[in-house]
Amino acid sequence: MIDNTSRRLPGWSVLAFLVVAPLIGLAAFWLLPERTNLIVLAAFFGAGLLALLIAVLPLGRDAPAALGLRSVGWRPVVFAVLGTTVLSFVVSQLGPQPEGVRQVTEGIEGVQALETLAVLGLLAPITEELVFRGLLYGWLAGRWNNLVAFVLSSLAFAAAHTEPLHILLVLPLGFWFGWLRWRTGSLVPTIVAHIINNTIAVAAATFLSP
Repeated sequence: MIDNTSRRLPGWSVLAFLVVAPLIGLAAFWLLPERTNLIVLAAFFGAGLLALLIAVLPLGRDAPAALGLRSVGWRPVVFAVLGTTVLSFVVSQLGPQPEGVRQVTEGIEGVQALETLAVLGLLAPITEELVFRGLLYGWLAGRWNNLVAFVLSSLAFAAAHTEPLHILLVLPLGFWFGWLRWRTGSLVPTIVAHIINNTIAVAAATFLSP
């Protein structure tokens, strides 16, 4: 296993994120010209990404490495994508589509479909990976160890999806992504795999659903 604690994320970075994210989110929600499901999600994930950048800004050049943004070559990335695709397919056969996903993807076409792919297929996975397996994992690994970081960040990632069915369906992927983060010491494989997984899932829900 790779040691992920060479550059530790301080606790104040996590605290700063927890304070700043709700403030930015509330301000963005208040300023929204309209509040469709997709626009609210875009504001939510955008606020999270901005809050994370603010939280790690004082780390300067050490911030990317502390978040796990390290090059690992193409083999771990390919392995991550293939494993995620197989696991996601298996999980998708275990239950119906979560209601929240259905509401966002139902009845959209054209430009709206591209916007949905941009939000759920790109913005959401990047933000989730940076928050859960970047910021949270990095702090937990430095404060305790990689096992604690793996378990707690995976559970937190699943719990953040709030809808009970969605939590159950996402939990295996959460542990898979957490293991990849631990095993490779890098966030790159999980970001790429998460983006491809979400893009395929949203595209299928959008274009293939009757």
